[in-house]
Amino acid sequence: MRLTLFHQLVREEFGQIRGDALLVDHVLLGLGGKTAAQAIEDGQEPREVWRELCNEFDVPAQRR
Repeated sequence: MRLTLFHQLVREEFGQIRGDALLVDHVLLGLGGKTAAQAIEDGQEPREVWRELCNEFDVPAQRR
């Protein structure tokens, strides 16, 4: 998954403002206690970060 698609999915699911805040403020325990932004910066694949966000926020399977 390209980073642009990742950001598009985050905006579509959570909205621009909330999505931007989640990326830098919400700690994802499944990614070692990093925020989504930190995980991507550290080289984690955007698809894996997206899956973890979906798991933590119970995003329905059809929108994952």
